Amino acid sequence: MLDYKRNPIPIILMFYAICFAFRTIEYFIFRTDQSMIGEAFIHKLAGILLLAASMPLFRYSWAEVGFSHKKVLRNISLGALLGAVVFTAGYGIEILIQLSAGNFTGLKLYVTSYSVLGNRGMQSSILFIMICIAGNMINVIMEEGVFRGQFVRLAEEKYSFFAACILSSVLFGVWHIMQPLRNVIDGSQSMAGAFMAGLILVVTSTLLGIQYCMLYKLTGSLWAGMAAHFMNNTTVNLLHVVTASGVDELLTVRIAIAQTLSFLIVLFLYISRNRKA
Repeated sequence: MLDYKRNPIPIILMFYAICFAFRTIEYFIFRTDQSMIGEAFIHKLAGILLLAASMPLFRYSWAEVGFSHKKVLRNISLGALLGAVVFTAGYGIEILIQLSAGNFTGLKLYVTSYSVLGNRGMQSSILFIMICIAGNMINVIMEEGVFRGQFVRLAEEKYSFFAACILSSVLFGVWHIMQPLRNVIDGSQSMAGAFMAGLILVVTSTLLGIQYCMLYKLTGSLWAGMAAHFMNNTTVNLLHVVTASGVDELLTVRIAIAQTLSFLIVLFLYISRNRKA
């Protein structure tokens, strides 16, 4: 085995490449996110299994990669509260904009699958809501466990937390290029449009990754980041702004407001904590 303590980056990139290969297969072959399920969850389950299988190899405990049993409910509550506050602001501003234009008609609860071309699908049965919730739980366990848990823990064997945070967050950003890439190959989006969508996804996802890394450092576990991540994804999938001219027309504005506010709050808390230390 490679000496992961002296040179952790090859191990991180190798693990990432395996996860990315599973993701590519699911997006281009199985396309579960385009099915009635509406979630690309197979590669996430594979990532969780790979994470579990790698633990004995690195001699890490689950607590050492962020799944600490200490203050679990407290940290989950903090992450959920953060998500609720910032998305209340995001929805509130979106609704005010639509009200000022005389366009707002209400909010609706149903399941969609998020896409860079707009939300897809419209399922309101309890079964699809449960599938959405379960899929997002699998998603946050895998992405937080791998990117913020294992990758940061491995990188910190040699490098600073800041360097580990940037590395894992950039990888998390690149992780999100799959959908625009598939859109180009399928012919549903132009090369220029896909490039811009991909660039926006990579940048915003990288910033999200940095935010969740800071939450990890602030709380000493992944639970707060997992809860905030879950609130981010599930809210977008379930709660929709309906207008006279369509649905979720200002979705990107809502998400940008919520994620920017969330990032600034976490950054403020992180800087404040470090100044006191």
